[in-house]
Amino acid sequence: MEVITLGFSPCPNDTFIFGALVNDQLIHKDLSFQYMMEDVEYLNKAAMAGDLDVVKVSYFAFTKLADKYQLLTSGGALGTNCGPLVISKTPGKIPSEKDVIAIPGENTTANLLLTLAYPECTNKEVVLFSDIEKGVQDGKYDFGLIIHESRFTYEQNGLFKVRDLGEFWEEYTGTPIPLGAIAIKKTLPENTKKRINELISESLQYAYDHRDSAMDFVKQHAQEMDPFVMQAHIDLYVTPYSMDLGDHGKMAASRLFHEIELKLGIKEPEWPIFV
Repeated sequence: MEVITLGFSPCPNDTFIFGALVNDQLIHKDLSFQYMMEDVEYLNKAAMAGDLDVVKVSYFAFTKLADKYQLLTSGGALGTNCGPLVISKTPGKIPSEKDVIAIPGENTTANLLLTLAYPECTNKEVVLFSDIEKGVQDGKYDFGLIIHESRFTYEQNGLFKVRDLGEFWEEYTGTPIPLGAIAIKKTLPENTKKRINELISESLQYAYDHRDSAMDFVKQHAQEMDPFVMQAHIDLYVTPYSMDLGDHGKMAASRLFHEIELKLGIKEPEWPIFV
């Protein structure tokens, strides 16, 4: 049996998608999965080191991984109205070059979008995504760039939205925002890559068909999260594109990579990118 190392985050969208796969609720006698759960930026760096066979990464990070990895068409986060948010404790405040902005990782798509929207704002500090709200509340940072479940909690913590960078991207390009994707090592056999792509789709379908069982696994890794926030998180980030990107999703990814090359000078990955 072939053993596959797999990395994804403990966030509800990932545990919802991967739960059936890693808990042996699917039939896949030919493959065995050893998995780890870590923060998105940790996973980005693990992929850059080539530590995992299959790993959830930021689309921006993939520009630094394309020599070692391809992307699967299942399991990712791409959609509308689900972008990272710039927040502040002062309503109406606009970021300037002197302001300190807490970001969830240098290699995150969130940081890329911040760079595109506010190219003059380079005074950034990398902070664990779950600590950004408190840092802004305490005045340690002038602004925060929040992702994941923080977009559902910042208002109740007395913070204000400055800008939705997903909306910025969608208005600018007319395409959905590619946030996270599942990368797979190029060196794996082609039939293994395709089988893993199929299994991730099957795992998501199992979650839809057995929602109570799927949510048990989600709750295990989001123990302090409000049930409403957990469900809202899944509803926002698990979309039809998570089952299969399709041509429209691939086009959105291509546009993102083109903008990265155009604005940042980072060469667009050579196609074919997707398995």
